[in-house]
Amino acid sequence: MDITTIEALEALYQPAPLPASTVKVSDHITPHYTALIQASPFVALATVGPEGLDCSPRGDLPGFVRIADPKTLMLPDRRGNNRLDSLRNIVRDPRVALLFLIPGSGTTFRVNGRARLSADPALLDSFAVDGKPPRTVTIVTVDEAYFQCARAIVRSGLWKAESHVDPKTIPSPGAMLAAVTAGEVGGEAYDAGWADRAAKTLW
Repeated sequence: MDITTIEALEALYQPAPLPASTVKVSDHITPHYTALIQASPFVALATVGPEGLDCSPRGDLPGFVRIADPKTLMLPDRRGNNRLDSLRNIVRDPRVALLFLIPGSGTTFRVNGRARLSADPALLDSFAVDGKPPRTVTIVTVDEAYFQCARAIVRSGLWKAESHVDPKTIPSPGAMLAAVTAGEVGGEAYDAGWADRAAKTLW
């Protein structure tokens, strides 16, 4: 049975949310929320554009997302594959959502807001690592900010060593590329060269 109305949906999820699930929402970054952002080395960035939705990983040194003020976050765009899926979306539709993960903690942190891109040289230089600035910085105006309870992390066992997957048991990037290109791209050579490529292009 498909759920087609809000009333039908809410009828399935009773009782209504407890106050703790709703009062935690802030329209700015509070001091406690600042601590969560500063501890996080990873955030998923969700965007929307004419072609649809995109969710992209962003990882860097802990606290890489800068809190410019309680209403403004800044994310450096480090080296990647140059697909620009998220950035193309932001140029055309500013709506974004962020999900911060903190290794070892069940608490995650969410931000909804509106973003713009900056290529201001001074701003880029302020985010440089090893003398390498990002090409752009994503500037997010915070509309909503709140922490998420730990149930999903606990259920998944995400940070437990016994939950870690042996990379040899899943397809490698080279194998997946070779499969979708009939062997024209990828393969064992692609996998073998990954560590060297990453070391040269990390920042």
